[in-house]
Amino acid sequence: MALIITDECINCDVCEPECPNSAISQGEEIYVIDPKKCTECVGHYDIPQCVEVCPVDCIILNPDVVENKEQLRAKYESLIAKK
Repeated sequence: MALIITDECINCDVCEPECPNSAISQGEEIYVIDPKKCTECVGHYDIPQCVEVCPVDCIILNPDVVENKEQLRAKYESLIAKK
């Protein structure tokens, strides 16, 4: 699954620079995660870095984007191939 930021986000700015895929950006009111770029840090780290640094625990699994580890790995490989 990709991750999603809930409306509990306090716009603290710590998650965006931690994302190795540049999937996090400032939305209209809170930060948002692009599910096409989010690999839950598969390929980069063992755990999602945004979740690690979030002080309010507002980053959760996106129930609308269900992916297993193999799919996340394939997305990661596709993203690095475009670089």
